[in-house]
Amino acid sequence: MKRIFDIFFSAMGIIILFPIFLIVALAIKLKLGSPIFFTQSRPGLNGIPFQMIKFRSMLDSKDAQGEPLPNDQRLTRFGRILRSSSLDELPELWNVFKGDMSLVGPRPLLIDYLPLYTKEQFRRHEVKPGVTGWAQINGRNAISWEEKFNLDIWYVENRSIWLDSKIIILTIKKILIREGINSSADQTMPRFTGAPSDLVSTTEKTDTER
Repeated sequence: MKRIFDIFFSAMGIIILFPIFLIVALAIKLKLGSPIFFTQSRPGLNGIPFQMIKFRSMLDSKDAQGEPLPNDQRLTRFGRILRSSSLDELPELWNVFKGDMSLVGPRPLLIDYLPLYTKEQFRRHEVKPGVTGWAQINGRNAISWEEKFNLDIWYVENRSIWLDSKIIILTIKKILIREGINSSADQTMPRFTGAPSDLVSTTEKTDTER
């Protein structure tokens, strides 16, 4: 049922929003240059990697050693608008249509984070990653990593078509009022560096006692 839901609404979204796809693509070409799309390997269902596609929102600027400049130096006002409006994520509808992602689920994070998760946090990969999710409508980048993962696990344990419908409706509302787009400290979430040692110890103890 969920897969039928994803195929139908991602296809409808691609068709209905196609003029917006073209406008955004042209604006990126004029403002940021090529390439228009940004692709990156992200962990999907069961942690298996897939290629996620988004509209590019940052300049491809590099330092003297050829390394990319920090995000805050590459993210322009135009890029901030793309992110705050979530227009940069529209191409993920293609990932949904292909079956790599779902419309609703935990957001796909970096491959680098996989070995840093506790066993409980890794449960977010028991379902396909989503374009939006329970954590996105309950704080998005304005909450801590621990809170985000707790919300992801709650979704895994309580998922349903009705909950997905509620999340999609609330996502549209939050995009319109631009709530919870960025953390107060930075334009994007800080990197996840692993669970606190006390949390890891508690998790390992719980796993042993089960």
